[in-house]
Amino acid sequence: MRLAKYLARAGVASRRAAAEIVRAGRVRVDGQIERDPAREIDAQRVELDGSVIAGPEEPVVYALNKPLGVVSTARDSHGRRTVVELIERDSRRLYPVGRLDAQTTGLILLTNDGELANLLLHPRYEVSKTYRATVGGGPVKRAALVALREGIELDDGRTAPARARLLAPQVIEIELREGRKRQVRRMCEAVGHPVSALERTRFGSLELGDLAPGAYRRLTDDELAALRAQARR
Repeated sequence: MRLAKYLARAGVASRRAAAEIVRAGRVRVDGQIERDPAREIDAQRVELDGSVIAGPEEPVVYALNKPLGVVSTARDSHGRRTVVELIERDSRRLYPVGRLDAQTTGLILLTNDGELANLLLHPRYEVSKTYRATVGGGPVKRAALVALREGIELDDGRTAPARARLLAPQVIEIELREGRKRQVRRMCEAVGHPVSALERTRFGSLELGDLAPGAYRRLTDDELAALRAQARR
């Protein structure tokens, strides 16, 4: 197994991030600094920043309904509660697949499988995410929905076309296949409807369903296979 994949399977980071960690000289193999992410690893001793990496863990993916105010990181320097802390009785090194800002609720995945996380987040594979946005600015008109569907010019470029439909006079469902920072909020703001509440309801084929805020469950083998298939299509 190549070194970057070994680190990703051990829950250190995604394979891409693991490769950068290796190139930065933070990894030792049998006591020697190794900068080649493609180095084949068998039974050697691997260390990251002086700590021994125990080796690949059993891959696991959880679906979590992120509550309001919880941050989508493995740890937080300001002492805020993180999504990882909500997963109890699992000592594996988990981290979130992508991020939801603190004021956004809903479906987020946590895993120790860096390879899968990279597949799900890579722009090439366009794995969709669906959100329910409650907005201000009065009832949403057809022109705003058309603009969202055609793409919005933001300060970091034009967005890709989105699927958008009205669930209630001031509730929009938006499906995206890209993942810019605070994208749904910025898109709605641009069409005159600032977001007052935002929930992610779907990640690829996986639905939030009836998970209560703060609750989580482990994905089934069939669900994992479906996610992998979408990321590789």
